[in-house]
Amino acid sequence: MEKFFKLKSIPSYLSLQNIDTDMIIPKQFLKTIKRTGLGKSLFYEMRYDENGKIIKDFILNKGPYNQSKILLAGKNFGCGSSREHAPWALLDFGIKCVISSSFADIFYNNCFKNGILPIKIDEEIVLELSDYSKRQKEIEINLQKQEISFGNKVINFDVDEFKKKCLIEGLDDIGLSMKKLNEIDNYEKKINTNKPWILRNG
Repeated sequence: MEKFFKLKSIPSYLSLQNIDTDMIIPKQFLKTIKRTGLGKSLFYEMRYDENGKIIKDFILNKGPYNQSKILLAGKNFGCGSSREHAPWALLDFGIKCVISSSFADIFYNNCFKNGILPIKIDEEIVLELSDYSKRQKEIEINLQKQEISFGNKVINFDVDEFKKKCLIEGLDDIGLSMKKLNEIDNYEKKINTNKPWILRNG
């Protein structure tokens, strides 16, 4: 997983509330178990018409927003089913940070596990940041300092220390397990000596 320190981008703004995971990545694209290739289908039903043609007015189909690394979203973002393909699609599109006043819990946690920083802030701040999106101005995220910088203003945000550490070090669940390999090996050797029937039966 790519390490996350700072991020600067013109944000894209989707004001819709209750955007669920099926809107983020529809069910017909869930056949793959790869984390790549889903970006082209992100928000498929909003980005393409019934004939599969690009809807030019949709924000992520327009420059410079089609290069945004930061998404500003309406409240309760990521609700619905718990599909991990949703953060995969966002990340594959290039979005590394989602800012909203509220998230669905499972989606929120899945973001951290896949290298995306979800930031919860007051709705008033989301609206203030949306003005920077409309004016095509960059904002900056500093995870180490837990700050959002825009114009002459700096806003702090909260984040769980363990989740923050994992993003900064680029550790997903597999990476965390790999860091414990020596401890796992030592434990298995101890079990093999003291209770050998456990590993044999496993």
